[in-house]
Amino acid sequence: MQTLLIATTNQHKFTEFTALLNDLPFKLVSLSDVGISDDVEETGETFKANAELKAEAYSQRSGLLTLADDSGLEIAALNGAPGVYSARYGGVTGAEQLALVLKQLEGLPFHERMARFVCVIAIAEPGKALQFVEGTVPGAIETAPKGTHGFGYDPIFYLLDRGVTMAELPPEEKNRISHRAQAVKKARAVLLEIAANSNA
Repeated sequence: MQTLLIATTNQHKFTEFTALLNDLPFKLVSLSDVGISDDVEETGETFKANAELKAEAYSQRSGLLTLADDSGLEIAALNGAPGVYSARYGGVTGAEQLALVLKQLEGLPFHERMARFVCVIAIAEPGKALQFVEGTVPGAIETAPKGTHGFGYDPIFYLLDRGVTMAELPPEEKNRISHRAQAVKKARAVLLEIAANSNA
């Protein structure tokens, strides 16, 4: 069975990816499983550029078929911020980061709080051209955090068609509709083709 390296140091992401991909004909491994502990610096100005940097670097280091993503939150009223800086926006994390975003949007009416989650996945197969897929979920920014599930910006990301925040969804429901789930659905087709070709 071919090995697929899920190239993230974020354990939440690794758990989500393995839940979404565990039925594919691959042995899924993490960076720590293959002895890689250092981060690839995300110097790209787009999600695609950062996903490419990570997929290529970790594939070269491991010699394995590698899946890497870059994802984040884009808020229209903030000209697309936090964007590629989502994980380290404002130099703070967790509740402080949510508080910062809410303060920046303070007083804005609901229709001016539109946002979207974006996930770009890069798949690096040694000796082959990189392949990319993308998933997005539209929403708006709540006025206060709600929900106990998920991570990152999930507690303030309001899903327009569901009437709840991402953090109010059970994990299995989030894994059906999230930006990462949308991208993974497309990535599955790419991975299945790679598996078929390797068995041909």
